[in-house]
Order: sequence, then structure tokens, then C-alpha cells
Amino acid sequence: MNKINYDQLMTEEMQKGAGKSLLLHSCCAPCSSACLERVANVFQTTVFYYNPNLNSEEEYEKRKSEQLRFMRESGLGNFLECGYQKEDFEEIARGFEREPEGGKRCERCFNLRLKRTAIEAKERGFDYFATTLTLSPLKNAQLINKIGFEVAEEVGVSYLPSDFKKRGGYLRSLELSRQYNLYRQTYCGCEYSK
Repeated sequence: MNKINYDQLMTEEMQKGAGKSLLLHSCCAPCSSACLERVANVFQTTVFYYNPNLNSEEEYEKRKSEQLRFMRESGLGNFLECGYQKEDFEEIARGFEREPEGGKRCERCFNLRLKRTAIEAKERGFDYFATTLTLSPLKNAQLINKIGFEVAEEVGVSYLPSDFKKRGGYLRSLELSRQYNLYRQTYCGCEYSK
């Protein structure tokens, strides 16, 4: 089976969507950095910080603080959050605790965060929603985009496909992390990945 080139699809959609609004789910400042650089000059971009998967409120607040600092210092995007809400993740992870990293638990987590982002985008009148999760070389962009399109159809809002790691996106995030001295965590955030 051929892989879909989601980076190319994103480029094509960005040409059609110039000036429209985008709600961009962000897992952390390092991942959002290169993503924001790519989309903020095309879309009216708002970062949606929804990460109930994080293993502690302290980690949640630390990543949120870095997200806000990066956005303030870079001047990229607006910010929206809905609070920690760890119970959302606990509910979808129940019974999947022993799944390997990248397995069914992660798929359920992607779905949880993308669906909440889509619902927020729909309720607040955004034209598109997307996620920074495709920046990581450890995350399955094919799966994330498949979920994104399914959620978009279910909720009724447009999904911006992406594979932000392409065209040097991940390397650029490393550069921006050094430039802004961003806290870079060594795990996705959930207690099972730590």
C-alpha cells in the first residue's frame, strides 16, 4: 500500500486556504515552533493546548508555560486552552495500559485530542483544525492524518493534513528549541511512555 504524501496535501490546501482561520492542536512548544513558523503566515492561527495525556499537572503547566513563552517571544499565533482534564485520558487509556508505545493506546490518545480540537474548531467557527503531532519522527503521520480526516467528517469541520517533519521540519524545531532555549521533554508525556 502506498503512503499518502500529507506534506504535499498540506501545501495544496494552504494555497487554497490563505487568510482563513486554523485551530492548531499543540502538544508542546518545541513541536509547535516549526509548525507555527510554517502556517502562521498563511492562516490566522490559534494554538489549542489540550493535553490530558500528561502524567502530572506539574508537567502540564511546565509545557503550557513554555508554549506561552515561545508564542510571546516569537509573535506567532494566539492561544487557547481548556485545562488539564487528566480524566479524559485515563478513560480512553483504561484497559490499554500495557500496549506498546505507538500501539492502540496512542491511537486512542490521538483520536481523543484531535476530536476535542475539531469540536472546539467547529464551536468557535474556525475554518480548519490540525495538529503538531506529525512533527515527531516517533509518531505515525499516516495514522494521525487518517484519524484527522475521520474526525473532521464526524464533527463537520475541515482538517488540514500535515506531515510537519518533512522538508526539515523536525530539524527546524530542534534549531528553534535551541534559539529560544525551550524545555524539550524526553517522552510524549503520558505515564506509560515515561
